[in-house]
Amino acid sequence: MSYLNSRHFGRKLPEEVNDVYDEEEYLKSQKYKKVNERFSLLTSTVSFTFLMLILFYHVFGYFDQLARGMTTNPILIALMFFGFIMLASDIINTPFALYDTFVIEERFGFNTTSFVTFWLDKIKNWILVGIVGGGVTALVIWIYYIFRDHNRFDQFWIWAWAGVTVIMILMNVFYSTLIVPIFNKQTPLEDGELRDAISDFCRKVGFDIENVYVIDGSKRSTKANAYFTGFGSRKRIVLYDTLIEDLSTEEIVAVLSHEIGHYKKKHTLINIPLGVIQTGITLYVFSLFTLNPMLSWALGAKVHSIHMVILAFGIIYSPISTLVGLALNKLSRNHEFQADNYVKQHYDATHLITALKKLSSRSLTNLTPHPAYVFFYYSHPTLIQRIRALNKKE
Repeated sequence: MSYLNSRHFGRKLPEEVNDVYDEEEYLKSQKYKKVNERFSLLTSTVSFTFLMLILFYHVFGYFDQLARGMTTNPILIALMFFGFIMLASDIINTPFALYDTFVIEERFGFNTTSFVTFWLDKIKNWILVGIVGGGVTALVIWIYYIFRDHNRFDQFWIWAWAGVTVIMILMNVFYSTLIVPIFNKQTPLEDGELRDAISDFCRKVGFDIENVYVIDGSKRSTKANAYFTGFGSRKRIVLYDTLIEDLSTEEIVAVLSHEIGHYKKKHTLINIPLGVIQTGITLYVFSLFTLNPMLSWALGAKVHSIHMVILAFGIIYSPISTLVGLALNKLSRNHEFQADNYVKQHYDATHLITALKKLSSRSLTNLTPHPAYVFFYYSHPTLIQRIRALNKKE
């Protein structure tokens, strides 16, 4: 897919987007894509090679023995086991992350991250993964042993599903108020022309929201974004400070109305049940594998354990996960079209088009991706597809 996509680099831009770049910027965007393509090929090759070596030399089995030598508690063994894997993975991936941030992104004028911020982000991410990821893992394993020991194993996946679902919903509700502040500063949008324009539009479409925040995305990158999160009284719209700098008031309101369109079309409420259903199916299939010792032995373990099965299941489930991802990406692209259409119906499609063009130009977006690559990997329609849909008469 990446090869097919690279064959589309340098193609003549369609009429709808031929004003996004001037000649110099277009050449720069082509160079940016080619550099990233080569870097992606390198990182994926290294990752695959390491995985093969780890499997061949039974490194996972060594990690399991190492954890068992430190404690006899099965939950702590599992947490240490996954901690060793996370540490090893981070050691392998950190040099690539440093190169991507401070060489590639720096070279093309995107990076604003300092070394201090980079390492602080990494430390915070370790802590967050340890708390949230470790908590979910511990919960699933705890439920597993309770139902296994009481000979009611057929109910294990149902209760694990219930526990994970509660955590998923809480994360969705409190993400912007609890998780985001760990990494970024969010401040309420100040009074002024932009705030007044947003308030006027919200009143017009009957969207009751006071929580419009500005996030300091410029501390890491010049790229701009906006997103909607939460629901009910917890809903909020977040605008990157770079977005406010790059776009006019009308264009910002158009982007914001797109986010409101997601809410009005109940996309958040649709995605949560879908995520819950997907989790339930995954846990049910996983429960069929948990008592099979061959999975633990295949990874080099001498003792059968639930954490080895979790790892093995993650590897062998990936083809199914890819198929599920195709369906979810298709749904996501449909949602984006619907949110764009909401802008066309309730605000002004022209302002959204100019906003999308500016954002694409600032990010050196690939405007001519291969259709197959879009189908497999894109969660959003391409710029050309969105413009054509916005220009299409009802």
